[in-house]
Amino acid sequence: MAKIQIGVIGGGVCDNKTEMIAEEIGRELALRGVVLICGGLGGVMEACARGARRQGGSTIGILPGNSREDANRYIDLQIVTNMGHARNAIVAASSDALIAVGGEYGTLSEIALALKMGKPVVIIESRWIVDGTMKTNDPVEAVDMALNAIA
Repeated sequence: MAKIQIGVIGGGVCDNKTEMIAEEIGRELALRGVVLICGGLGGVMEACARGARRQGGSTIGILPGNSREDANRYIDLQIVTNMGHARNAIVAASSDALIAVGGEYGTLSEIALALKMGKPVVIIESRWIVDGTMKTNDPVEAVDMALNAIA
């Protein structure tokens, strides 16, 4: 049986509060045996991957460029797409649910793609309020909501 894969999406640059939230989400996913999917770069992506790896979890980075070396050091499996922002569709399609932590327009596109694909989306610390998403301010609750939505 395939492992659950949760996408954590957010900005490539983030403040300390957002970074701590993303790292806690990564730890929580790893504790529950969930595979983390992210964009593989910095900011939220690096923080959640760091949290997952430090807890013994598995991480996948769907990279926008053409080099595996672009991935942050916490990514176990680097998927090179050479697709730029179009890689957001792969992040959404490969995830059973997504958790959006902060973010800008790239995050908004991933939210929209996931919803279009019928995937549950949890939003935390985000300025994006989108119909069909679930919202929380607690990282552990965000993971609970995502897992309950796909159960």
